[in-house]
Amino acid sequence: MFEIKPVDPQTYRQQTRRSTLIVAVIFIALAMLLSSLAVMLFGEPGGDNFRFNVGGVVAGVVLTIALVRGPLWSKAWLAPAIYGWQLKRNLMRVTNIMHKVTERAQANDPTAMKLLRFYHLGLTQMHDLDANSSAQVQLVSEIEQHKAQMKALGIKAEQTRLDPAWLEAMKDS
Repeated sequence: MFEIKPVDPQTYRQQTRRSTLIVAVIFIALAMLLSSLAVMLFGEPGGDNFRFNVGGVVAGVVLTIALVRGPLWSKAWLAPAIYGWQLKRNLMRVTNIMHKVTERAQANDPTAMKLLRFYHLGLTQMHDLDANSSAQVQLVSEIEQHKAQMKALGIKAEQTRLDPAWLEAMKDS
């Protein structure tokens, strides 16, 4: 179950820039090392070694992904980037069934109402974290209208958790 956590946007951006830089340096080092190694082992002096260079870069990409998804995944310096990725991934899961969510929310379905509220809260946080205030301004009236509708129905407006059962309920309908 994914939960929206309070995150300071300034700190988030600073930490994600740092983790991006670290991963980029790892990739560059691996790509250069593997390309050089491939040319040294299989290449021809003064010959066309393009395919070995490309192979080294591709191997660098694969190895970087394996490192990030493996041993680096649990490192504290990568946690903000992982949280942002998970937030966006879970918002996309809701976006993929948004037509059903909005349709059922308009019919006052409590599950759809909660799911839409989670989406609004997550989208608001994502816009804050990405410093994208212009996109957020466009949604303010829709968000406030939905919040008022929830209040009128007696549904708690703080829906910071995404229950996978909500997604399944929307898919099944």
